[in-house]
Amino acid sequence: MTRLALKQLRARCVASAQREGVRRWLLAVALGAAVTSPVVWAQTPKSGFDFMSAQLQAMQNDEANNPGMLWVRQGLALWHSSAGVTASCASCHAQPERMRGVATRYPAFSEAVQRPVNLGQRINQCRERQGAGAFKLESRELLSLETLVAYQSRGMPITPPDDPRLTPFVEQGRERYMQRMGQLNLSCAQCHDQRAGQRLGGNTIPTAHPTGYPIYRLEWNGVGGLQRRLRNCMSGVRAQPYPLGDLALVELELYLARQAQGMALETPGVRP
Repeated sequence: MTRLALKQLRARCVASAQREGVRRWLLAVALGAAVTSPVVWAQTPKSGFDFMSAQLQAMQNDEANNPGMLWVRQGLALWHSSAGVTASCASCHAQPERMRGVATRYPAFSEAVQRPVNLGQRINQCRERQGAGAFKLESRELLSLETLVAYQSRGMPITPPDDPRLTPFVEQGRERYMQRMGQLNLSCAQCHDQRAGQRLGGNTIPTAHPTGYPIYRLEWNGVGGLQRRLRNCMSGVRAQPYPLGDLALVELELYLARQAQGMALETPGVRP
């Protein structure tokens, strides 16, 4: 056998061993999912706050030390600045305190587009009516206004709207949450329902309750929205993330909001 043939044979053997290793790992994950019950976590709703260290909990609770409050302050400046020719958020809504309770009801159905929108998309709809351009999704400006509005509802229970028009979107979000995806062939539920409380990459896996968004994450060194976190998870299982603003992401947000119904909004939350 020639040296080239030996090299090719060795390469095929290595590739075959790698494929077998991946197959065995995925099989172990599937079997683990089959024997790990999600019932305990489903009956005991927990915020990601409950999985954090005492130091991070203290950082979130102390507004003087919560870095997300910087976004609240910037949002307040934007609230009073003229967005269009003459209008500002304050022109219609007066003080931001008038927004208390609003963030607890999003995503909500939008008559303008005949589909659910999240809070950031709703703010952009307002800006377009003011004659100003929509902010880029996940931009600091939009996140600042989102955080300001959501902060007004801090401590209030999440109360998704009881709107029958949302029913098919909620169901679609539930299916996406349960659907396996990516090269690792994992679903949201397999991590956040069946393995909540276990460790992954040095961090505790939390339940999927979006109580702190927009949220300050230490790994981001900044505030981000729930869609950014969902896209991170999709990349983590080696799936192609949906584009920001995509209906599929809003459906997931809507389903997660229903799952977190009654839990307190924590915005701006702090996470590792």
